[in-house]
Amino acid sequence: MTCLECNKDLGYLDHRNSMESLGVELCSQHKARMEDLMKKKGTPLEAIQLYYGLKKAGVAAMLEWWDGKKSIDIAISRVKLNIEIDAEYHMMTHEQAINDLEETMHSFRNGFTTIRIPHVLVRHYLKETVNNIIGIMEGLKANVKVI
Repeated sequence: MTCLECNKDLGYLDHRNSMESLGVELCSQHKARMEDLMKKKGTPLEAIQLYYGLKKAGVAAMLEWWDGKKSIDIAISRVKLNIEIDAEYHMMTHEQAINDLEETMHSFRNGFTTIRIPHVLVRHYLKETVNNIIGIMEGLKANVKVI
């Protein structure tokens, strides 16, 4: 058992505490950083889990990346892909729909593709979600000049 961020060996307590609170293996220092990020930026737990799932799969992603207008949950700049985790599903208002559309337009104008992933997919089907994102990345690589 090692920290997914720094590869430091984890003791039983660090491993248990991290898995109970975040669902990923992190040392106490990186666990505290992620909890602080969740508190300050409102980062969904599933965004952190997906970020580390992608990292385990060898994807160079960025967590809470600023796109010039707002903070993106996960960005993969090599293929210009932004990933937003929809943390709560309920009746969408027209204001929310327009805001989502405007954010997608802003991303497209900058050459980025934005996908929205329901939090339940990450929570219950992390491996499948990671594999599908890798498939999307392969499709984007074929159609976008890699940075």
